[in-house]
Amino acid sequence: MSNTFPLSLIAATVFVSMSAVAAPPQGYPSDYQSVIDAATKEGKVVVYSTTDIKAAGPLVKGFEATYPGIKVEYNDMNSTELYNRFISEQASGGTSGDVVWSSSMDTGLKLATDYAQEYKSPELAQLPKWAVWNNKAYGTTYEPVVFIYNKRMIPAGDVPDSHVALAKLIASQTDKFKSKVTTYDIEKSGLGFMLSVQDAKADPNYFKTLADVAKGGLAVQSSTGTMMERVSSGENLIGFNILGSYAEARAKTDPSLGIAYPKDYTLVLSRVSFISQQAQHSHAAKLWLDYVLSEKGQSILANQADIPSLRNDIEGKNDIDGLTKMLGNALKPIPVDESLLEYLQPKKRLDYIKQWRTAAGK
Repeated sequence: MSNTFPLSLIAATVFVSMSAVAAPPQGYPSDYQSVIDAATKEGKVVVYSTTDIKAAGPLVKGFEATYPGIKVEYNDMNSTELYNRFISEQASGGTSGDVVWSSSMDTGLKLATDYAQEYKSPELAQLPKWAVWNNKAYGTTYEPVVFIYNKRMIPAGDVPDSHVALAKLIASQTDKFKSKVTTYDIEKSGLGFMLSVQDAKADPNYFKTLADVAKGGLAVQSSTGTMMERVSSGENLIGFNILGSYAEARAKTDPSLGIAYPKDYTLVLSRVSFISQQAQHSHAAKLWLDYVLSEKGQSILANQADIPSLRNDIEGKNDIDGLTKMLGNALKPIPVDESLLEYLQPKKRLDYIKQWRTAAGK
């Protein structure tokens, strides 16, 4: 179910006159002031996002402090709901999101190919080339995909440091791990499907490894939150293909939750964002996208929301540079390009799900 969070629930706003609106950020084109002025007249931006409000709250608050008078209507939903809702609203011609921000990179890019307007952000030069598609869709984060485990029930010496090690651990102790291993249900989670496909591309032995991991039986879920809760409680013992950003945030206050970064390869997700061709608040949408990509916005994501930055100029270790120093060549960023769309073809998707179900014993 989607949740709409009016500005009043996130930060108090003060109406200001046009003359009080902030000047363009340093280094932006001089005519950017006209975008700010037009956005202020629009008065709000509607964001459709899979990033939960707890994580996005500081970003929204920062944006509204930077651009007083522009409200953010933030709609938090899962990836499948976002995709279906946006398509339905575009078809009906009704009101819809001005900006889409999705962790399901493949369906996010699919929406962008059909509905995104071209916009060359002033932040473009600060972004990795793999994170930008045709100046329409932008990667916005740099999030490793990790294993999580229950620290009370899995000895430190047993914690797997690769996908093969994970499979060997479970296959060697099937009784202990029977129905205690969790991951995404790829039929219900767009993110889960996309990550599984990327696993198969990164590892030629993926389905064999998956079959070994599934020997004790998989407990599949549709959300990261559910998987973390089950592993923390001991209902499940270990989970894989978990968003590291959410796991790291939870682990700060949950002593039961352990995190392992696979050293054979670590997929890196980048949440895809674009501005709708039919955006009713297109200027405010540009301000929002630029703010998310800016040093200020990326610093908020990295240091307040625990979502790693795809820039390399952010204070602290939670950006590309910091993660590269930790994981090096194991990092495998998923590019924002047409390769994401391959397995969205109905037959190919169905065939892949069947192959996955066979390997996973589902």
